[in-house]
Amino acid sequence: MTGYFQAFELDELEKQQNEANQAYFEFLRRRGMSVGLYSLPVGGEDQQHPHAADEMYLVLRGRATLRVGDQQREVRPGSVVSVDHGEEHRFVDIAEDLHLLVVFAPPESPED
Repeated sequence: MTGYFQAFELDELEKQQNEANQAYFEFLRRRGMSVGLYSLPVGGEDQQHPHAADEMYLVLRGRATLRVGDQQREVRPGSVVSVDHGEEHRFVDIAEDLHLLVVFAPPESPED
């Protein structure tokens, strides 16, 4: 039996995201999850709203604070954080351009 897989290179994905001029750029969608890149500039405003899917963020570059409800957590390159579905959350105090890998499970688009 041959399995199906996909492989990506981060620099190529970031190039595609820049060309698309999108803060969120989904590049993988499977039955159980979706994955994308999310970027916010220094001083930018995160317009997220609660989602129907659980989320996981991996900070690739940048520094900011993730606010979830009344809790806050500073994030930096290498930080991995998750947010349960339905929770109010957003990145604030973006001190360095923020570049994130985002996993939604089950698949969802942030605009949903």
